[in-house]
Amino acid sequence: MDRAAKTALIATLDGVIKDSGVIVVAHNSGLTVAQMNDLRVKMAEAGGNVKVAKNRIVKLALKGTDAEGIQDLFVGPTVLAYSPDPISAPKIAASFAKDNEQFAVLGGAMGATILDAAGVKALAELPSLDELRAKLIAMIQTPATRIAGVTQAPAGKLARVMGAYADKGEAA
Repeated sequence: MDRAAKTALIATLDGVIKDSGVIVVAHNSGLTVAQMNDLRVKMAEAGGNVKVAKNRIVKLALKGTDAEGIQDLFVGPTVLAYSPDPISAPKIAASFAKDNEQFAVLGGAMGATILDAAGVKALAELPSLDELRAKLIAMIQTPATRIAGVTQAPAGKLARVMGAYADKGEAA
């Protein structure tokens, strides 16, 4: 790779690092091309991306960014998984690591927060943004349903009491 191509790649990686909500670093030694393509497809479906680059170039791209603290993770064959959503990339990477023992999550970064493997796993276990929205809507709708039930209950009770008095009066 010539110097101009390296400079362009460093600039591209720098932009990716700055624009991503989360970056996951993992070892990918022993993975086949089909497995890597499967990871790329899964990550793309979740809105993320996977990039394999030389460690030295990634370290140069990390300089001056919030994620500069993850430079030590780039030893050996590594892969970057990133997404604008802070949950997508860790979730896909952790799921892929469970299915493929050659893929080992090393750590990552979420903005200026440096994550170890346990931190990435903790992010992966959080519900996605869509799941959180659904839970919030359900919580908002539940009180409205309860209020409707409570306001209808007195009217129903009153009608039953009146009906009972009417039946009692007819019987007498």
